[in-house]
Amino acid sequence: MLEAPLVIEYPFNRTTGPVIGAFLTGLREQRVLGIRGVDGRVVCPPVEYDPQTSEPLTEMVEVGAEGTVTSWSRVTTPRDGQPLGGAHTLALIRLDGADTSMLHVVDGEVVTGDRVRIRWADEREGLITDIAAFEPVEGGV
Repeated sequence: MLEAPLVIEYPFNRTTGPVIGAFLTGLREQRVLGIRGVDGRVVCPPVEYDPQTSEPLTEMVEVGAEGTVTSWSRVTTPRDGQPLGGAHTLALIRLDGADTSMLHVVDGEVVTGDRVRIRWADEREGLITDIAAFEPVEGGV
């Protein structure tokens, strides 16, 4: 019998850099940061380069912890490893002060135009999961 043991490894660490690092640090501190593009639009989550011009971006901007659902999909039977144990919604959410939407989980049912707010994780580590989920805002639009 022939054997060829194979170990797949990546023996290096990659830093998050100044933009994503600031975003993740902000989440740990219960703040959400975007970045101002060349045309003045605020992109959230932030990117290192302008999506239109490819110019480097550096002006971080704090955005709100509430936002508007711009698109969504309901998950009625979650698979193993999903962020919530029961039925939930995956949604694109445009946070107040941002001009783009971010994808995250909503604990509850929403439709396009509904307002949601961040539910922070009890213990935060500087990861996207520091946002445990979004929750619908009572009173809606």
